Amino acid sequence: MAAYGLYTHIASNKFRSMLLLGGLFALVYVLVYAGALVAEVVINGNGTVAYYLSRAFTDLLKAAPVATVVAAAWIVIAYFFHQSMIDAVTGGHDVTRQEEPRLYNLLENLCISRGITMPKLKIMESPALNAFATGLNPRQYSITVTTGLLDALNDKEIEAVLGHELTHIKNGDVQMMVVAVIIAGVVGFFGELFFRLFTNFNWSSGSGGSWSSGSSSSSRSSSSSSDSKNSGGGAVIVIIIAIVLIVVAWLLSQVVKLALSRSREYLADAGSVELTKDPDAMISALRKIENRGELPGATSAVMELCVDNPREGFADLFATHPSVQSRVDALVKFAGGHDPGPLPPAEETDEPEAQADQQDAPPPLNHGPWNDASGPHAPPPVPAPGPSGTASSNPGNPIGNPIGNPMGPWGRH
Repeated sequence: MAAYGLYTHIASNKFRSMLLLGGLFALVYVLVYAGALVAEVVINGNGTVAYYLSRAFTDLLKAAPVATVVAAAWIVIAYFFHQSMIDAVTGGHDVTRQEEPRLYNLLENLCISRGITMPKLKIMESPALNAFATGLNPRQYSITVTTGLLDALNDKEIEAVLGHELTHIKNGDVQMMVVAVIIAGVVGFFGELFFRLFTNFNWSSGSGGSWSSGSSSSSRSSSSSSDSKNSGGGAVIVIIIAIVLIVVAWLLSQVVKLALSRSREYLADAGSVELTKDPDAMISALRKIENRGELPGATSAVMELCVDNPREGFADLFATHPSVQSRVDALVKFAGGHDPGPLPPAEETDEPEAQADQQDAPPPLNHGPWNDASGPHAPPPVPAPGPSGTASSNPGNPIGNPIGNPMGPWGRH
């Protein structure tokens, strides 16, 4: 079950990417049509449903060239600057061999052994255990690794994670994922824009809009009042249609994530094993990353690019990653690996370490002449001075000492 050489899988990813780009334009047209419906109601609140639908369709035909140019411009911007956008969200930055010799050498050895063009290497300052690959062409390919991953994994496990991301690049998965991120981003942006416009419109119309106001109905005849109610009802129906279109467009942009077939993660795991010849390293890396890969502040689109996405969708319906357990089971079954089992949560793993540190700590030093280890020993009490300015005599202190120069248990201080 190797990922390399699966040309049908690569061709399928390219075909899906083209379909997703075509779907982007379709969703933009849907949003434009919904916006035209709202605009027609704002302009004329006394029309019928058929009037609004026909007028909005005419507006769509007029606005289609502009919408096409805007969508194409967004694709061009995302093509050249998507990595900068992702770096701005995650805080990733390029590193050289001098800065990260260990990580750089591991990636370079993998690329040389398979004749793969070496992608750029980036580091993200985060305690989370995760990594992801991005890029739309060989000059843009890059692999980002968190500092937490470098600290928690050994060389073999890091090499397995790098092989996983290289497989995503080789199989064309990163192109499709970036395209899906572009679509979700642009549709979400326009959907939120139209929603805000509709909210403002609804507020103003409620305070005196022509289609919902009844202040002028008293001066009309009964037939005119009936027509006003019918036309007002048509405006309400059209507004509901516009809302439904916007919601459907947003849902479709989210369903696009389902095009990111979960099989790509299984194939990437298998490709890593093919590169490193070490299924146990991939299994061990997955177990360490499990439930420890949450990137604070990262969007859901960025999390879908990672090795593991701990965020779960509604009833796991929109999850783009299979569970770590199912991936490990596949590696055990098809690659002959050995599963050490899930690791305990991070807070539980810290307690034994703290107890071990306490056991390894040296015993507390003894304080005072009576070896009281409970705390610093207070100095012996000084006898009260007598009338002559010297300490009074007692059986334990037969010789009086001057005030300020008391006798200690081992003699004069």
